Amino acid sequence: MTYAIVETSGTQLRVEPGRFYDVDRLALEVDDQVTLDRVLFVNNDGEALVGQPVVEGAVVMGSVVSHLRGRKIIVYKMQPKKKTRKKQGHRQELTRVMINSIQINGTAIAGESAAAPVAVAAQDEAETDAES
Repeated sequence: MTYAIVETSGTQLRVEPGRFYDVDRLALEVDDQVTLDRVLFVNNDGEALVGQPVVEGAVVMGSVVSHLRGRKIIVYKMQPKKKTRKKQGHRQELTRVMINSIQINGTAIAGESAAAPVAVAAQDEAETDAES
């Protein structure tokens, strides 16, 4: 299983290709490409690359799926015996990002780009086996 730990919006996320994640609002349009270059860790089927603080040449590519708002959080402050009450709500502005691929030094190790050459190679092997 290939995954990466990236830093975006001051938080760290464990991301995998083919899944979507909610991050703080990005100033991008829907279907725009996102490049997350603050990659802290990459695990490629047991082979670990640890950054100090970031992995050199590692990039996570994604696309913006939608913009949305998070769940409402109620902040209620009260001081007993003082008749002081304050109720406030908050909804975080979020962007849903679909992770397309994880790349190291320009070559995709996981995701859409990495799956295509493997499928072609498997198809070529099947054709050569059928011929012999």
